[in-house]
Amino acid sequence: MLQVHIDAAGYQQKELYLNDIHFTIHPGEIVGLLGANGAGKSTTIKSIIGTIEHFYGNIDLEKGKQLAYIPEEPILYDRLTLWEHLRLAATSYEMPDDIWAPRAKELLKKFSLTGKEHELPIHFSKGMRQKTLICLSFMTQADIYIIDEPFIGLDPIATKHLINMLYQEKERGAAILMSTHVLDSAEKLCDRFILLNGGQNVFQGELQELQLQTNQPAGTSLLDCFYELLEEGAS
Repeated sequence: MLQVHIDAAGYQQKELYLNDIHFTIHPGEIVGLLGANGAGKSTTIKSIIGTIEHFYGNIDLEKGKQLAYIPEEPILYDRLTLWEHLRLAATSYEMPDDIWAPRAKELLKKFSLTGKEHELPIHFSKGMRQKTLICLSFMTQADIYIIDEPFIGLDPIATKHLINMLYQEKERGAAILMSTHVLDSAEKLCDRFILLNGGQNVFQGELQELQLQTNQPAGTSLLDCFYELLEEGAS
């Protein structure tokens, strides 16, 4: 559904940080994009959504498929209410009122935002702004979700609701690429993992394959395998 071919990418022409990153995201799977700080996760995501200045490669999205993006830092309009944000998103996806409005109300209730419809999200707490973006994205029922650090700022109840939503969208057939530092959640949620280090793809596959590559026994956690892989690369 989504094919990513990044030959090189970066914020400055003379310092292209990403090199030779290639992967495919299929319908009905959740793929974890992992790496330490500065590994290239955000640059990879910005390459996919087209907001990186210097990019060489191809991003192939299956014709007719729609993509939704949840950034790490919530980006909202200063003068639009929560409901106006939802209406704007629905309009951009050409969703009829009888489809998006009930779906939006259900999501607002799930994420404890009912009663906030006519308030300005710019004045919300970070967690509430994050929940606003989650509602905006999942309301669209997109074919592909690109999600950058979705758990930051969420309380435990909202985190549980988000995890359930991810499972539901996966069952619906959506393809999900999720960047996160919360490796225990990634281990439970993701079908496959893409591990970046120093702007390069150092592993791609399932947890069992990572255990084999790092010479760890079955049952070793994603965190421990991740640590071993990066330590091995540093030695």
